[in-house]
Amino acid sequence: MEKRDKIDAFGAIVLVSFSALLGLNQVMIKLVNHGLQPIFQAGLRSVCAFFPVLIFALLLRKKLSIRDGSLVPGIIAGILFGIEFMLMFVGLDYTSVARASILFYTMPIWVAIAAHFMIPGERLTLQRLSGLGLALLGVMLALAYNSNPASEQALLGDLLCLIAAFLWAAIAMLARTTQLARARPEMQLLYQLGVSAPLLLLASLWFGDWFREPTPLLWGIFAFQVLVVVSIGFLSWFWVLSVYPAADMAAFSFLAPVFGVLFGWLILNEKLGWNVLLALLLVSVGISLVSRRKSH
Repeated sequence: MEKRDKIDAFGAIVLVSFSALLGLNQVMIKLVNHGLQPIFQAGLRSVCAFFPVLIFALLLRKKLSIRDGSLVPGIIAGILFGIEFMLMFVGLDYTSVARASILFYTMPIWVAIAAHFMIPGERLTLQRLSGLGLALLGVMLALAYNSNPASEQALLGDLLCLIAAFLWAAIAMLARTTQLARARPEMQLLYQLGVSAPLLLLASLWFGDWFREPTPLLWGIFAFQVLVVVSIGFLSWFWVLSVYPAADMAAFSFLAPVFGVLFGWLILNEKLGWNVLLALLLVSVGISLVSRRKSH
C-alpha cells in the first residue's frame, strides 16, 4: 500500500484499537504467569502464533521471501524480540501491571527520537516535542499513586520492562531503516516468532518448571493472546508501521498504558482515581499536538 504522510481516520481506529489490545495484553500475561513459567509462556506463545500467521500469509498469497535482503535484519529482529519478551514476561511476574505498562510503553519516546535522526521527514518540532511530553506526563500521572510494590523484586521488574521498551523501539527502527522494510508485515512477524520461539524455550530450561497451576481459563486467555494479540494485533501494528509516519504512530501508542491501567482496574482490582482521568485528558491533548501539522 502507498505510504501516507499523516494519520487518517482508518489509521487512527487501528492504532486506538491496538493500544487497547496492548493494555489488555499486560493483564493477560500476568494472569497466565500464575499457570505457566513466564519465559516458557513467551516461547510457547511464539510457537503457537507462528502457524496462524504463516497460514494466513499463504492463504492470502502474501509474498514471503528471505532473498530480498531481509534475512539478516530479520534474524536480528527475532533475537531482539525474544529478549524483549523474556524481560517483559519476567518483569510482570515481579511488578504490577500499572508500573509495567508505563515503563514498557515508553517505547514511542525512543522511536520518535530515533526517527528524528534516522528517517527523513519525521523530525520532531517544538510543537511535537511538547505533545510527546504532555502525553508522557499524562501516563506518569495515571500511575503516580500506585506506589505499593507488587513483590520484593518490584524494582527489578520495573527495570526489566524499561529495557524491554528499548528493545521494542530498536525492532521498530529496524523495520523502517534496513532491508527488513522490504519484507511483508507477515514476513517480519514470522522472522520474530520463528527466531524467538527456540531461543525462549531454550532459555526457559534454566528458570524452573514450565507449569505452575494452569487452569482451563488460563489456557483460554493464552489462546486469546496467540490468536488475537500476536497473530492479528501485531500484524496490524507492522502494517501501520509500514504505511504511516513513525512519530505519529508513536503518539497514539501512548494510549496503551492508560488502557493497561483501566483493564488492571477492571480485571485485577487495581485502584483508579482522578489522576487517571486527568491523564487521559493530557494524553488526548498530546496526541493532538503531535498529529497536527503546519499548513502549507
